[in-house]
Amino acid sequence: MSSTARRPSARRSHSGSSIRSGAGALARVLPFALFLGFIAVQPLLAEWLDARTLVAWRGIAVAAMLAWFWPSYSELRAGPAVPAREWLIAIALGVAVFAAWIAFDTGWAVFGGGAGFVPLRPDGTLDASLVALRLFGMVLVVPVMEELFWRSFVMRWIDRRDFLAADPRKVTATAFLVTAALFALEHSQWFAGFLAGLAYNEAYRRTGNLRVPIASHAATNLILGAWILATHDWRFW
Repeated sequence: MSSTARRPSARRSHSGSSIRSGAGALARVLPFALFLGFIAVQPLLAEWLDARTLVAWRGIAVAAMLAWFWPSYSELRAGPAVPAREWLIAIALGVAVFAAWIAFDTGWAVFGGGAGFVPLRPDGTLDASLVALRLFGMVLVVPVMEELFWRSFVMRWIDRRDFLAADPRKVTATAFLVTAALFALEHSQWFAGFLAGLAYNEAYRRTGNLRVPIASHAATNLILGAWILATHDWRFW
């Protein structure tokens, strides 16, 4: 068969790949965009709505969108087998990121900031419903949403526009570092955020399985949430 005869099939294959990549990108970008949208409208609605309500319920909204796009997340349903040792390393990285979050809460390593999420009733007691919703978003939703966006999409897309076909175990140094830097800019504690980006990137690069950095990220947020509740240092929320 001549090369000319093969061209229509090649074009169709390229077109199909582009469509799949475009749909895959939307499924990973839109939940993250919704999360940022909640943050953006929070000050605009401050006069009419308790900001804590938006913070608490944005996790529910993002979780609903993730559920809607669930068929698009093949990397969450399957992936390379991961030895127990790699899971333990990932959890250890998550603990290390938590330590960095607390240790680098200093002027040069932080920009912006605020009072944080304070789940207290007027009498000073904890509002259990607000705490539960905040922890749900922080521990179960945010790690999935952010890892789908930053690691599954952005880091692979920097290397290859058809990012779904990119092997995270072969990610370039440029994609690795740029993704960590962009992840840092998402957080007011930018230096700890950069270290977190490096840690979660490495967990994905080592294993090629997105569930591993999700577990690492969730471990960080779970320990941080427990620390916040124990110390009442609401700045980290």
